Amino acid sequence: MSDICPTCGLPQDLCVCESIAKETQKIEVTTEKKKFGKVYTVISGIDDKEIDMKSLLKKLKSKFACGGTAKEGKIELQGDHKNRMREMLAESGFAQESIVVK
Repeated sequence: MSDICPTCGLPQDLCVCESIAKETQKIEVTTEKKKFGKVYTVISGIDDKEIDMKSLLKKLKSKFACGGTAKEGKIELQGDHKNRMREMLAESGFAQESIVVK
C-alpha cells in the first residue's frame, strides 16, 4: 500500500500537489558573473518546500550538460543557458507565462 499525501489526501502516486505548485510559481531566470569571470545561470523564485529541487536540478544538469547546485531557494547552473531555459522549464510542468527571463 502506498503512502498518503498529507496535503491533498491522495496516495503518493496520484498526488497532484507538485503539479499545482508548479503552475503558481513566479520564476526569474538571470545570468551572473562569478569568480574568474565564469557565467552562471540563476533560477530563482521556486519554492523549495513545494517542489523537489534536487530532481529538477538533476534534470536541468543532464539536459544542459553542465554542473550546478541548488542552495537558498535558487538553482545555479554553470554557463549561459537562459535562451533555452523557458522551454525546458515549461517541459518540466511550469507555466510558461510565469517564467521571466532577464
